[in-house]
Amino acid sequence: MDTLEGQFLVAMPDMQDERFAQSVIYVIGHSADGAMGIIINQKLKDMAFADILDELELGDPDAIIRLPDRIRDRAVMSGGPVERGRGFVLHSADFRSGNTFPAANEIYLTATLDILRAMAFGPAPKAALFALGCSGWGPGQLEAEIRDNGWLNVPFSRDLLFDLPIEKRYEAALAKLHITRASLSGEPGHA
Repeated sequence: MDTLEGQFLVAMPDMQDERFAQSVIYVIGHSADGAMGIIINQKLKDMAFADILDELELGDPDAIIRLPDRIRDRAVMSGGPVERGRGFVLHSADFRSGNTFPAANEIYLTATLDILRAMAFGPAPKAALFALGCSGWGPGQLEAEIRDNGWLNVPFSRDLLFDLPIEKRYEAALAKLHITRASLSGEPGHA
């Protein structure tokens, strides 16, 4: 089986599951046992990084208030419908803890409080994306959804993961395949 680990899944425009409509997912792991990923283009409304720091008591409230706006207002992504109360950080290789998991393409996943403290108070990874929840598929489930025309896969691009504005990531992912939303058909095709 070919792995999609380290690539992106892009929801087809007629995705029936509203939780994944117009989503771009970075695939962290993919094997015969299933798959796991993080949605990278769905920001949680009315929640900022400072809210998480405050709720988890990860710093003195006065210190949190004094953080620069770029840190306080960092987006909190909706990573998917699984484990919605758990935080996941995709980040560059310049941060490691005892609980850091290597994904692919020199991207790492850390799901412990130490990375949130580092993102707030330093030393922070150069690039990081914080999400609550993740996306998961059981054995064969993702492959079946791809066969049923639910997803496209897009090769890895660091700018898509970390640099592009959140609201532009879906169209940018499609553009990496040289297609647009208008050029896609909702009818599955099989060779």
